[in-house]
Amino acid sequence: MNLPSSAPISDDPARDAAIAAGLPQVTLSRWLAVSSLVALVVLCVAWELYLAPVKPGGSLLALKALPLCAPIAGLLKNRMYTYRWVSLLVWLYFTEGVVRAYSDRAPSNYYAMLEVVLCLALFAGCALHVRLRLRNAKSTLQSAGASAEPTTVAP
Repeated sequence: MNLPSSAPISDDPARDAAIAAGLPQVTLSRWLAVSSLVALVVLCVAWELYLAPVKPGGSLLALKALPLCAPIAGLLKNRMYTYRWVSLLVWLYFTEGVVRAYSDRAPSNYYAMLEVVLCLALFAGCALHVRLRLRNAKSTLQSAGASAEPTTVAP
């Protein structure tokens, strides 16, 4: 049975968590994604308010961290859909980090480089998490299908 990559594993988060609990790599990738996301939020707020704000005293550019706060609950609840869209959202922050790493002066460019590293860690954590969970779910479904005896109907 082929499992389409865009289909959710199941509608039951408890079942998905049980599938994910089978692999320590899934847990590791989950915590990589969650910790890098939280670190990215903290960096964005601290960077624009205290560390190296664009304007003295802080700027409204710190509000760029708000879209990053939305997926925290979904990642903690282990929702596959959240991991997928966060892996797309993170590229906006990656782009900002690359641009500011080359255009800003020290120390702001160092924070931009840190933002790039955190974005890459977040993407790697999300992509690895989705890939491992889909592979584990597929193998679980195949083993469940192999253990069930086929029934034939006599003509």
